[in-house]
Amino acid sequence: MWRKAASVGGLTLVSRLFGFVRDVMMAAVLGAGPLADAFMIAFRLPNHFRAIFAEGAFNAAFVPRYARALTREGEGAAKAFAEDVLALTLAAQIVLLVAALIFAPTVVALLAPGFRDDPGQLHLTADLTRITFPYLLLISWMTLIAGVLNAHDRFAMAAAASILLNVCIIGALLMTGLFPTVAHALAVGVLVSGFAQLGLVVWDMRRAGLSLALRPPRITAHVRNFLRGFGPAVLGSAGVQIAMFADTILASFLPTGSVSYLYYADRLYQLPLAVVGIAVGTVLLPELSRRLAADDLPGARDRLNRALEGSLALTLPFVALFVSAPVPIVAALFGRGAFDQSAVEGAAAALQAYSIGLPAIVALRCVTPAFHASGDTATPVKALAFATIMNVALKVALVGSFFSAGLAFATAVGAWANLLILTWLLARRDGFAPDRRFLVTVASLALGVAASVAAIRWSLGIAAGMKGLIPQFPDFAPAVVIGLIGAAVYAAVAGPGMALARRR
Repeated sequence: MWRKAASVGGLTLVSRLFGFVRDVMMAAVLGAGPLADAFMIAFRLPNHFRAIFAEGAFNAAFVPRYARALTREGEGAAKAFAEDVLALTLAAQIVLLVAALIFAPTVVALLAPGFRDDPGQLHLTADLTRITFPYLLLISWMTLIAGVLNAHDRFAMAAAASILLNVCIIGALLMTGLFPTVAHALAVGVLVSGFAQLGLVVWDMRRAGLSLALRPPRITAHVRNFLRGFGPAVLGSAGVQIAMFADTILASFLPTGSVSYLYYADRLYQLPLAVVGIAVGTVLLPELSRRLAADDLPGARDRLNRALEGSLALTLPFVALFVSAPVPIVAALFGRGAFDQSAVEGAAAALQAYSIGLPAIVALRCVTPAFHASGDTATPVKALAFATIMNVALKVALVGSFFSAGLAFATAVGAWANLLILTWLLARRDGFAPDRRFLVTVASLALGVAASVAAIRWSLGIAAGMKGLIPQFPDFAPAVVIGLIGAAVYAAVAGPGMALARRR
């Protein structure tokens, strides 16, 4: 499992590195002003719907059922099921796309009501949204093919597809002179990347000897079973997106740049989530599905324990760094050009708040597949409903005093509430039972994080004296020193305990 996760995580890391190059270029050119806010929202809108209807909900409902059909009925039945789901998906996405193209100003006004007072900002965002929204149809198609590849133990190209998004946006940034504004160039880059990502997974599918034909939509017994799982999964994914919609809506009323602060903070805390949480979750879902289909409950519990402890071990160093030194990290990565000191401080405050919930968000990527693998997509929805209510209520309560950082902190609290509820419910049905190795590992990791936070706080003064050693990147050396000290202390303190846990 970890070999496959390493493959997905490694390619995701490459994508994130290209993503940081993209974000550094965007920050330097766009900064955190009105043009940046317009593009961020135009980019967020198809991604909100993508998270609802494509990756999260779709994988939860499709992958276990495809894997079950493949295991029990053979490739022919699994292929027919995938083709029927693809036909239904494309039909629904075409309807949604036409509606979005026609009613783009209304959609933007609903999701960013603060823009209504600035007609120029509203119409610019709507124009950009019309360019970016077709990306949703392309990426939904790509997600289905990726699910098929994952069920056949092919993870590499599906994971590598996201690299193309960043490559296309970087290419668009290098050709901004061909477009009315930088934001228009970025929007076109997003659209082009959708075609590129779809093309990559289609090529890999054919290389694997697989194919999916386009056919008219039809509702078969397998499709009805898929829809029964997909409905609750959509509600679950929608819960997360409701909280993100609330961020967009509330941030549109905050001072200019607030939407961008949340975007850049999100990009940083999404690094461990993508490289660790999403990679492990992607591999864990088909793994648990196969074990549960074979009635191997002890094996499934063991895989979940190992996934949780490994995910936390790789995530907690980032938590220590982001909580203890957010300003040097944001300054090193984005603090240049149009991204001034006030933008650095705004994004750093949001990053610090987000990072409090990072362990919970990563752990959810392991716990939630344990429900989905058994065909239960309803229970995570019930847990998420409570967490979403708490999340949105906190956002409304905190945004007036803490601005974008308050929105990020509410997200963190909601994630912890969701994780605690799901873990308790999973333990009640014997799907999760922490063993001795898990408990010793978690205790060791907690000590490592505490020591790392103390070391990072101590190193801030030393690192500040190194500012300017690299003239072109004056904040880079301090951030590297802080990061290396924190990682070294974490490994030195947590490592022995983890090694002892593995031996027992």
